[in-house]
Amino acid sequence: MTWRPALARAVLLRHDRVRGKDLLLLPERVVVLHGHAGRVLLLCDGSRPVADIVAELATRFPGAPVADEVPQFLDTLRKEGWLR
Repeated sequence: MTWRPALARAVLLRHDRVRGKDLLLLPERVVVLHGHAGRVLLLCDGSRPVADIVAELATRFPGAPVADEVPQFLDTLRKEGWLR
């Protein structure tokens, strides 16, 4: 997969200190992210292909099923229009 994901122009990633959660701020909508989703999206800066993001996360989280879960997660966000 050579796609280099980045947040869509109208989407912002922020950390809510009160809730202790990462958020996606969309026009007229807020999405609360769970687990390490915010950490995954921080790597989505448009400079790395999905394979590099997966490799980086596999290094950070040894034994986690990132090779299966991260591409599916990113594809879901792309279908929602939150990633380009």
